[in-house]
Amino acid sequence: MKITRRALLGSSGALAITGAIPAIARSPKAAPNLWIGTGGDGHTYPGATMPFGMVQVSPDTDTEKWANCSGYHHGDPTMMGFSHTHLSGTGIADLMDVLVVPSRGVVKLLPGAPDKPGEGYRQTYTQEITEPGYYAVTLGNGVRSELTAETRVGWQRHHFPAGPGHLLVDLGNYRDSRPGEGPLIDESRIELDTDGTLTGSRRTFRWAKGRRIHFAMHVSPKPDRITLYADTQSVNGAIVTADRVRAVLHYDNAGAAPIVVRTAVSAVDMAGARTNLAASYFREFDVARRQAIRNWADTLKVVKVEGGTEDARVIMTTALYHAMIAPTLFSDVDGRYVGLDREVHSVPAGEQAYSTYSTWDTYRTLHPLLTLVAPDRAKSLVRDLIRQTQQSAYGPPCWPLQGVETGTMIGWHSVAIMAEAAAKGIDADYAAAWPAIRTRAFDPAAPDLINSRGRGTYIERGYLPADTVDESVSRTQEYAYDDWAMATLARKAGAKEDADRLRLRSRNYRNVLDPTIGLARPKLADGNWLTPYDPIQLGHTKRYRDFTEANGWQTTFLNQHDLYGQIAHFGGDAKFAARLDALFAAPSTMPKDAPPDISGLLGQYAHGNEPDQHVPYLYAYVGQPWKTQALVRKLLDTMYRNAPDGIIGNDDCGQMSAWFVMSALGFYPVDPVAAVYVFGSPLFTHAEVRVGKGRKLVVDAPGNRADTPYVAAVQWNGKPWTKSWISHADLAAGGTLRFTMSATPNPAFGAKLADRPPSFGQPAA
Repeated sequence: MKITRRALLGSSGALAITGAIPAIARSPKAAPNLWIGTGGDGHTYPGATMPFGMVQVSPDTDTEKWANCSGYHHGDPTMMGFSHTHLSGTGIADLMDVLVVPSRGVVKLLPGAPDKPGEGYRQTYTQEITEPGYYAVTLGNGVRSELTAETRVGWQRHHFPAGPGHLLVDLGNYRDSRPGEGPLIDESRIELDTDGTLTGSRRTFRWAKGRRIHFAMHVSPKPDRITLYADTQSVNGAIVTADRVRAVLHYDNAGAAPIVVRTAVSAVDMAGARTNLAASYFREFDVARRQAIRNWADTLKVVKVEGGTEDARVIMTTALYHAMIAPTLFSDVDGRYVGLDREVHSVPAGEQAYSTYSTWDTYRTLHPLLTLVAPDRAKSLVRDLIRQTQQSAYGPPCWPLQGVETGTMIGWHSVAIMAEAAAKGIDADYAAAWPAIRTRAFDPAAPDLINSRGRGTYIERGYLPADTVDESVSRTQEYAYDDWAMATLARKAGAKEDADRLRLRSRNYRNVLDPTIGLARPKLADGNWLTPYDPIQLGHTKRYRDFTEANGWQTTFLNQHDLYGQIAHFGGDAKFAARLDALFAAPSTMPKDAPPDISGLLGQYAHGNEPDQHVPYLYAYVGQPWKTQALVRKLLDTMYRNAPDGIIGNDDCGQMSAWFVMSALGFYPVDPVAAVYVFGSPLFTHAEVRVGKGRKLVVDAPGNRADTPYVAAVQWNGKPWTKSWISHADLAAGGTLRFTMSATPNPAFGAKLADRPPSFGQPAA
């Protein structure tokens, strides 16, 4: 089966609790609006987590629909409860582990239909509040529920009305299996320990097949009694095992005091979850809440902006928040974690393991943002990727999720993340990863998942034939970019001959670009171009799609690393610029079978999906950066809104948000491995960016307004700067970047060959 991001797929009686939620001091700056992305196809969640935290405690409104990949969708009529792990912005659903349901009345063990509150344990809800580190809601049964988080521990506090009530702990909260699919959950277990702690685990087979999660839960006050259920049958004793298990914690007077639930998780074992719970820093909900809010406030201080509209400032802060959620912590407090070989490992002292790397998306902007504003985190992540590369049977990771290589999307773009870090001076043992990377690069007999389908054919022929390999055009180009990244890592490891070979091979992208029509085009096994050909279509047969979440127009500019090679291939600056113009001017029509991932169309450019997101910046490579400036400002203004549906596509673990952050600052990493940024159009009048170890980057654009998208001139540290780009080393050292903005373009700025960005390791001139 082909794995894509879609294939796995308020009421009366509310309790008044005046004074129960103490006021928290707020920053006078624009606060994040965490509802952004929870509607539309943003697939974010409103619940509580810590920066890059292991636990994401958040409400679940459904587990069935694609809209609910994060568990929550703004506007859903009912809520199931609150689980402790969630994905942010992904196009496939998973996690949503250890659901807690505050209930009253008759015990109901199944959720019921989404539009039928009361049929099961689903409830209506109202009065939601969300901010970084905190969420609250009033349920239809009158319970007011609050959530906050530590790094490895999720907190819940439930205020019941007077009278009996209960908490349902449901380890069966997944969608039902479909015909022929097999069970999605098995080997579930709940134990009631002698000290009153609930521990348990389950194994799941939704997206990350065979993933295991374990938990330890402390509840205060202690319940009056606990009932365990195997599926829906009650059992005697302190241990229950079945495919789906549940526990009900009964209170004769649930309203006597707030019921506080602390839950830790672990991928290793229940003992690990217990250890994580024991290491919890706090014993009071409000103390944990205040610390979570303080941690987020400090994290979000890395970028401060002034000017622009209030909505733009809110979007900026929210985008930065969403860019600081994933990858998520995966190692226990004792350093243990599950590797991609499904074995238990321990990280070296002072280091951490992570999960939730959406590498097809995030190598483009999310990781470059982190290397700039959070270099210590970037170092921790790249060292983790090196270990995962060594442990995985497939070498460099593609889309690892909690100890499972899902193989989702195409390529093995963790090599781009590692190569970018290496190019920017992040300290790590890149040579340790090289043997496994070399196997991926050169050994056609090495094992493959769906992401690297046809790799041996690519190595042999230099392209993938459209009549034998699905998504052949996109795969050829993205495998070529991974060649470019692997060449950088080979040089870092001292393998010069391998580096030269991969550098040459990275130009294979040209093998699926037809210079006679100036478009990406499927090539057949006999070496001929596909005829007839319509670049609007996604594939030439129902069996074979030629592109990955894109069409021929959008894939034409997929190349990021050899821009001057592609410009020459298309016949020079004028012809390449004309092709770019045509992309943005074409009718925004798509085939009926196009996936919703292809969204945010401007002409045939699709901002709502990742393959095109560097393309507005390509005008700088033909000496027309003023066109980039106009496009970037338009995209900043139209593709993001201060509203639940304010992200035009899936946020993809922060990638869409990171694009906004970097573009709003005025620069963008077209080729992250090149370690340079191309100028666009800053959105604010003033920005301050922490770039590590006390250094600060200031970006000034005095007088910048909505009608001044063009860059008339640039200064760097007080001196004229004629280039349309700047190096990472310059920005990371700190300084002042000053843009003079204008309502009219300055065609002379960045037009000279000497002022254009380097590409393929070479200057334009």
